[in-house]
Formats: sequence, C-alpha cells, structure tokens
Amino acid sequence: MLRASLFLTAAITLGAAAVHAADTDPYTRQIEQWRADRVARLTAPDGWLSLIGLEWLREGANRVGSAADNDIVLKAGPAHLGTVTLAADGSLRIALDNTAGATVDGRKATDAVLVDDMHASASGPTIVRFGSASFYVIDREGRKALRVKDPAAPTRANFAGIDYFPIDPSWRIEADWVPFAPAHKLEIGSVIGTIDAVDVPGKAVFQRDGHHFELLPYQEEPGGELFFVIADRTSGKETYGAARFLYAALPKDGLSRPGKVELDFNKAYNPPCAFTPFATCPLAPPENRLDLDVSAGEKKYRGGH
Repeated sequence: MLRASLFLTAAITLGAAAVHAADTDPYTRQIEQWRADRVARLTAPDGWLSLIGLEWLREGANRVGSAADNDIVLKAGPAHLGTVTLAADGSLRIALDNTAGATVDGRKATDAVLVDDMHASASGPTIVRFGSASFYVIDREGRKALRVKDPAAPTRANFAGIDYFPIDPSWRIEADWVPFAPAHKLEIGSVIGTIDAVDVPGKAVFQRDGHHFELLPYQEEPGGELFFVIADRTSGKETYGAARFLYAALPKDGLSRPGKVELDFNKAYNPPCAFTPFATCPLAPPENRLDLDVSAGEKKYRGGH
C-alpha cells in the first residue's frame, strides 16, 4: 500500500511538473532551473548553511575544542580537538589530541601543516574533520580564522526557503561593455571591516526607465565571469541591505574591446551573510549603488539572523 501511494504521489508530482513546464516559456523555465540549482548548492551538506563558526586565530598556540577551557570553543566536536599554532610569518600547524579521532585531508594524523584558502592549490585548503563537523583556515587581509562547518547546523536544518520577485524578462538587460585600459582599481569593503582593492576591467552601461546607469565588475579569478556586488533602492527593505551578487558572462569579443554584456537581474541573489553570521561577505561599493528599484531576483531572507 505504501509503495503504491509513493508511486501515485510521484506520478502526480511528475504530471504537475510536466503541465507546469508546458505552461511556461523557455526563459521562465531557465530561471526556475537556475533557482533550483542555487538552492541545491546553498543547502548542500557543505554549503553556506552548514557554517557553525568563524573563529579568529591569534598568533601563537590556540587550543581548540568544544570544552569551555579551550582558547577557541567549537559548537561541535570533541572536548579537546588539538592546538592550532599560528607563526609570525603566517604559517600554521595543527597538533591533534590523540583521543580526538580527527583526520587531516581524509588521513589520520597527529601533526600537520594547515594551508589556508588564499594559499591553497586547486584542491583547496587543508580540511580538518572531526565527526560530522570540519574546519579549514581562511585568510582575510592577513587575518586567519577557522571556518567551521557541520551538516547538522541549525541554519541548514531550519532553512526557510528563498522568496523572489516575480520573474520579469524586462530585467534581462543587454548592457554596453566599455573596457578600461588600463584596468581601474575599486575598493571593496567587507562585513568584517577589511578593504580589498580589485581590478575592474571595464563597466557595464545600461538604460532603465529613461535613466543612465553604470556598474563596475571584477573577476574573482583570472578568466572568470564578471562579478557584480550591487545595491539599489530596495536594499534594506525588500532585499538584503548589504548587497546582492550578480554574475555575467564575458563579452563575446573579450574584455578589451567594446561590446555587449547581459545583466540578468532575475539572477541577483543574496550573499552568504544573509543566511549566516559566520561569512565574510563583500559590501556593495558606492559606485554600484543604483538609484533604482531593482525589483528582480532574490528578496530578503525571512529566516535571517
């Protein structure tokens, strides 16, 4: 009976999905798929919702564990995990407690070098895992911290879903790409008070409601997509106050020549800091604060901290 009920439920769900797909246009389906993929990444066992700590390290020995007598008290894991030592030159080592049952990059170890996210290879930073939880070291303008994750994090268990503005094709805008030669510098602040100077290869210029607007992107990695950190008149009201993020494909003729770039504000989304207090998100710079109601993309997270 249960199996029949499950098959019936699945059939109804698939049937409803098929009817919905038939009733929507390709662009709407594309945005809905983008949204589904975005939620899947966010809610993955190691996604942003799994964060349970951002613990800043001081120079010297930092005793780590869940017991109150540690220098850094974790929300999960053994009472005494071990000691993370931060040297004056920024290098790090961990000495694990023999009873911790922890691993370093999947291997049992008692002592290991820790490579942070800014100095890691393509394989990523060193992962220290203990039970269901884990951490790795992040570097933010020379400051080092443990980014701690656990699939059982309350933020993941109590995820409230994402609210959106209605999908509106008019917010898929073909902007003019105006290259800079040489690249301009743009200062990007963050929620933890750091300021990062990034290279801006050009600007995206567009018209909306009869007015002229410009946005400055940067690339998070060489050859990567254009990354915009933006705010607008909905920020702090309908949308997250600090910023929203938007990616755009590179102009087809490259960054060094005038061209076109598609800005699809239906894909404007909340930074991790909208969901967790343990992220280090960039803030929208003054140059990217639009005097415009961008009523597209993700709204403010109703389960926000």
